[in-house]
Amino acid sequence: MSRPDTAERQARAQDLINALDGRPLVLVGMMGAGKTTVGRRLAGQLGRSFLDSDDEIEKAAQMTIPEIFAQRGEPEFRAGEARVIARVLKDRDIILATGGGAFVSAETRAQVKAGAVSVWLKADFDLLFARVSRRSNRPLLKTANPRATLQKLIEDRYPIYAEADVTVVSRDVPQDVVAADLIEAVLAHLQN
Repeated sequence: MSRPDTAERQARAQDLINALDGRPLVLVGMMGAGKTTVGRRLAGQLGRSFLDSDDEIEKAAQMTIPEIFAQRGEPEFRAGEARVIARVLKDRDIILATGGGAFVSAETRAQVKAGAVSVWLKADFDLLFARVSRRSNRPLLKTANPRATLQKLIEDRYPIYAEADVTVVSRDVPQDVVAADLIEAVLAHLQN
């Protein structure tokens, strides 16, 4: 199958814009799945604003995520995350990349389901570990055995992520390809 040409990709993006009718598109999944990178590409293709919930939390708290974890602990971080996501979900025409634990919260999951379309960017362990190993700003992986910690997070979270409206596989290809896959998958979901 040949790759769609630019005009066809733009037409599919416009179809998705129309089908979403202003509703936010929320990307969920593990750290390293590509939510931010794919989200930025998607926002550009759909002419939407891109927000990363972690960036919004840092602005609100005037601290970095690792500082929040260190000074206030994970429960306070999660409470702030829920408040920030609730606030930004009121915006129209946004693409929101959430932190890996955001969708795990039943309250946040309910808010996303009520007013947005959720997409799980699903990636396998090896791809996730390769990606997250390149960065040192992952508080949940600052453990004696980050591989085992990541595996446990996957086991705990994947059944919850599976509740997203749509699942798209994130793989080691240009993120524009994953963004195009996402457009097609969400469009198919909304047209059913």
